[in-house]
Amino acid sequence: MENREFGRMGRSVGVVGLGAWQLGADWGDVSESDAHETLQAAVEAGVTFIDTADVYGDGRSEQIIGSFIKGRPELTVATKMGRRMAQEPGNYTLDNFRAWTDRSRANLGVDTLDLVQLHCPPTPVFSTGDVYDALDTLVQEKRISAYGVSVEKVDEALAAIARPGTASVQIILNAFRLKPLERVLPAAAEAGVGIIARVPLASGLLSGRYDEHTTFAADDHRNYNRQGEAFDVGETFSGVDFATGLEAVRRLRPLVPGGFTMAQFALRWVLDQAGVTVVIPGARNPGQARGNAAVAGLPSLSDEARTAVRAVYDDLIRPQVHDKW
Repeated sequence: MENREFGRMGRSVGVVGLGAWQLGADWGDVSESDAHETLQAAVEAGVTFIDTADVYGDGRSEQIIGSFIKGRPELTVATKMGRRMAQEPGNYTLDNFRAWTDRSRANLGVDTLDLVQLHCPPTPVFSTGDVYDALDTLVQEKRISAYGVSVEKVDEALAAIARPGTASVQIILNAFRLKPLERVLPAAAEAGVGIIARVPLASGLLSGRYDEHTTFAADDHRNYNRQGEAFDVGETFSGVDFATGLEAVRRLRPLVPGGFTMAQFALRWVLDQAGVTVVIPGARNPGQARGNAAVAGLPSLSDEARTAVRAVYDDLIRPQVHDKW
């Protein structure tokens, strides 16, 4: 698998990683054995970057990954912190950071966390100097090797990129979310900040597997968060109305080259964007993990396909999402 560099981390990773939200909660039931088989399939296919968070299953995802990574120093595990407490700027303190990272270190079974990201905190946090000073202290104390941010909004990403210690920005980027291409990716590339592209399949919409008759389990956020009832609505289907998303996929499907699935087309589109370091599709089973990883070996999309993606976005998606995030 092709590797790309996190410039400020001094570390390279395979371009297709694994998002491990599914292994913790909020996507229906995934057993621990299924989770291990999924992790094993991903690594065998060349994945070296795994993204999780302390809030996924209240630590379950971290614990499963921790039991898996023993004896695998070649893997880079990124976790996130800050959503197990009220989302108030005053809670983003050094003492809380120490407590949160100590819990993640215990869950993952490591002395030093590879990468810790602030997990979509309130917007003022991204411009607070004391927050970055506290993160720098965690590096000095060897609790973490590097830090980054996970964001909802473009302006949050730009504020973090401007800080010299920020190693990575995790942001929603897919064929339904083109706004980061305008300023975030160029700014990150210039600064040497890695871009972790999350929600690359728009919560599965861009897999092409759903239609108007699809239903989701009660404990699946695609059922209970469609209007942002539990967290930012942009995390579910990238903030796109389900019916609109289905229509967009129908227009995109004829663009899929032979030998690609619809999901692979969507992932390849992300990898083709200049400045992307790693894309982190989730997977609930080994087949999905292998199919996602295979995208690294597929050719780049044609200029015509990329132009058509933009046209579908401008026609259907832009009015719903472009000015919100």
